[in-house]
Amino acid sequence: MRAVDLIERKRDGGALTADELRFLVKGNTTGEIPDYQMAAFLMAVFFKGMRPEELAPWTEAMLRSGSVLDFSDLSGRCVDKHSTGGVGDKISLPLAPLVAACGVRVPMVSGRGLGHTGGTLDKLESIPGFSTQQSSARFRELVDTLGLGLIGQTADIAPADKLLYALRDVTATVESIPLIASSIMSKKLAEGIDALVLDVKVGNGAFMRSVDQARTLAETMAGIGQRMGKRVVAYLTDMNQPLGATVGNALEVRESVEVLRGGGPADVRALTLTFAREMLQLGGVDPAEAERALDDGRALARFRALVEAQGGDPRVIDDPDRLPKARHVVALPAPKSGCVQGIDARAIGVGAMCLGAGRARKEDAVNPAVGVVMNARIGDHIREGEPLLFIHHDDVGVDAARRYFDAAFVLGDAAVEPPTLIIDRIE
Repeated sequence: MRAVDLIERKRDGGALTADELRFLVKGNTTGEIPDYQMAAFLMAVFFKGMRPEELAPWTEAMLRSGSVLDFSDLSGRCVDKHSTGGVGDKISLPLAPLVAACGVRVPMVSGRGLGHTGGTLDKLESIPGFSTQQSSARFRELVDTLGLGLIGQTADIAPADKLLYALRDVTATVESIPLIASSIMSKKLAEGIDALVLDVKVGNGAFMRSVDQARTLAETMAGIGQRMGKRVVAYLTDMNQPLGATVGNALEVRESVEVLRGGGPADVRALTLTFAREMLQLGGVDPAEAERALDDGRALARFRALVEAQGGDPRVIDDPDRLPKARHVVALPAPKSGCVQGIDARAIGVGAMCLGAGRARKEDAVNPAVGVVMNARIGDHIREGEPLLFIHHDDVGVDAARRYFDAAFVLGDAAVEPPTLIIDRIE
């Protein structure tokens, strides 16, 4: 085989065989196929796409490029959840211990935030001492003893995906749905899971702006899973305003603990329970157990045990004031009275990034203490001078953040209904 022949065929809209796709992935991983040829192939995929029968072997080649975790000798089923990323999306934090407390194992490998969307690892690391960098052996031990572990991608999990994503990032091919779907699924299926729940965000604060685009991505990922013998259920959920009341790492941990105590914002609790019921169903456990475990304290106890097991200070669960706190809190007043007709979630996320809550580049440092607390939602009526949100800051990026926050809210006279949180369910 020659890489140039495969590039040419894909450029012209042809399909590649499983062996040819494995040849490309392996060749790029070992360095036998240079980056300039792989970049050309990725651009050909960007314009010509991949057929369903190509995506499964392409994804499998990526996940088989490294270690594939195996929990088959443990009792019970392993089910994970993945979100495509949104502003204020902290669902994994209450969800994973809730599902584990009900008897389904959750081996969750998560990522860091980049741009306007937050990352689960950054949120967890705002807990003093919490380590997301665990060996595969320690991860397995956590899943065995606690029923869950929350770690970052290790060097031996889908290394081909890391190489390909780095190329996509610098060749303007990130937005390709086949490449997005295969990247996500290669990492998730390398976890050794039996089933997966996907949360595909839709709206102005999401990577997918339209429902049609999000549905295509969800169906593509579900199709990859099915062809590889895994049950995959996807949800399309709204991201036209931040999820919950907080945006920022320690603030979102605090809110997650509130949810685990049986409270928290209605939308965060609703999504947590929706995904928990789905994961329990996939794991062979009565879905009704989810609400009971959330309300009787089992989920909170499991999160406390996880924090301690991964080196964190478990006292933050009972005393969230031990979490990092910003030095200053200031209100953003409403410029006039009216109904909140729209919120640009992306602007809220970028504003929080200006404060230091997120990173523009992978190497940027994150301040765990800063962020925002929302005081207005779409459909709320608010008076002039009332706070739209509260800015938690450490004297960095405040002016730039204010400009984003000021532009994020649309106020008008007409009443509007809040957006529907769950748009669709796909399997």
